[in-house]
Amino acid sequence: MKQAVIYTRVSSREQQQEGFSLDAQAKLLREYADRRELHVVQAFEDVETAKKTGRKQFAKMLEFFRRNRNCRILLVEKTDRVSRNFHDAVALEDLNIEIHFVKDGQIISKDSKAQATLIYGFNLVMARHYSNNLREEVKKGMHEKASQGIFPGHAPFGYRNNKAERTIEVDPVDSLIVIRMFELYASGTYTLTTLAKQICIEYGKTMSRGNVHLLLRNRFYVGEFEWSGQRYPGTHPVYVPVALFTKVQNVLTGHNRPKYSKREIAFRGLMNCAYDGCQLTGDVQKEKYVYYRCTGHRGKCALPRFREEDIAVRMGEPLKGLQVPQEVVARIVDTLRADEKTAASRANEERSRLEARLASIRNRMDKAYTDKLDGTIPEDFWQRKMTDWRMEEQQVKMAIEGLNNAEIGDRAMNAERIFELANKAYSLYVSQDSTEKAKLLKMLFSNCSVSDVSVTPTYRKPFDVIFKRAKLEEWSGRRDSNSRPSAPKADALPGCATPRLSLEYRSWPRLRQPFCRMAASGRKWHCRLRYGDRQS
Repeated sequence: MKQAVIYTRVSSREQQQEGFSLDAQAKLLREYADRRELHVVQAFEDVETAKKTGRKQFAKMLEFFRRNRNCRILLVEKTDRVSRNFHDAVALEDLNIEIHFVKDGQIISKDSKAQATLIYGFNLVMARHYSNNLREEVKKGMHEKASQGIFPGHAPFGYRNNKAERTIEVDPVDSLIVIRMFELYASGTYTLTTLAKQICIEYGKTMSRGNVHLLLRNRFYVGEFEWSGQRYPGTHPVYVPVALFTKVQNVLTGHNRPKYSKREIAFRGLMNCAYDGCQLTGDVQKEKYVYYRCTGHRGKCALPRFREEDIAVRMGEPLKGLQVPQEVVARIVDTLRADEKTAASRANEERSRLEARLASIRNRMDKAYTDKLDGTIPEDFWQRKMTDWRMEEQQVKMAIEGLNNAEIGDRAMNAERIFELANKAYSLYVSQDSTEKAKLLKMLFSNCSVSDVSVTPTYRKPFDVIFKRAKLEEWSGRRDSNSRPSAPKADALPGCATPRLSLEYRSWPRLRQPFCRMAASGRKWHCRLRYGDRQS
């Protein structure tokens, strides 16, 4: 009695449950072996796709045929059960075995006629075409689903897939963990590792550091997702506030700063050597005195050492140059306030236009639905138009949300605080200890070049413009031959046809809260937003 091997395969467990049973295939093949008086010596089964190579049981079957020269017969249900790619077909052909396709009633071997081989080749090509076409249709369906705002993949942590309605909904348990993770990390007191440990303690949920990082970076939690390299607005419910998500991203970026030792060296990281460009670092001598020196990474340097008290005095001298006349401050702030009113008016007009557009789109959708129910328009036309209208509705809603979230009305106040800080910078500086002095300098300077006789700071925006204008005393512009006052511009002083002072307020940074209060009060300020009573 000849020996034979049977091979069965389905693409997935779900496919098996839908009727493509491995047991049904095995029963068919064993009945065939009994009729042909074949002795089944081995059975292999795979639950993998055959469109690409790498099936585990298929590879074991090939190895079995190579080692057992007495067994030369393979029983399979049909062509696509054993292979949907040419590589596996060639591997079977190289074994020089007989392949019995039971359901097709064909036997392929080296002695098969040309017609049988041709039919087998056609079946193999058709099986491969079926896989490729199915892949294209699935990708097209997923792309269409993504364009409608529905995430086509597995929902991230904190959400779950509703298979009945084919939507994504909030997981009532895991969503609480996600909110807690964002709130804890936004505090700035947790690293990714300590956050994972804290979540494990509070909820018993074990997460790796990498998964925590991916979760905190995932824009799915604020209503967006990426699919095939494109970003889409999602229709899934959102429970993480945008402001909280943005704060977490800022903390993530801030944690990339280099870590220093536990000993506080106030001015470290703020100064460069004027001779070789190396950084100045601080050393503690006798556990009491702090000295700053060049790191000397480019060789021996002639820059002497400086005591912290001496370098603090020298670093404060450039702050005397940040003085802006009060009348100039008042004119600039008035101009910005006028621009803010104009911007707010335009935003209100645009919001009204978008809301009217949104109402029009929804009226169209309601009318089209009524027409579909009445049979006035066909189903496919209604589906196509509804898809277009939903996308347009989502775009208009995002535009309205962007207008609502726009920060209008604080630029004049920000500018006023910046000018107050510039005018009071030196008096505030001399009244603080070294740590607080360094915090103020890091807000005003991006770097300082230090030599044995001078300190040359690089100012941050917009303090670089303020310093330049204060040094040149160019606070007003020239008038041209036409003496009529020109309309104020966003970056010009009122009544100046050709302004020399150009402070681009759109690029001004938002003052952090302690500096805002400091500029307004002029009082001594400490870390953690606490203030003293001594006047500067």
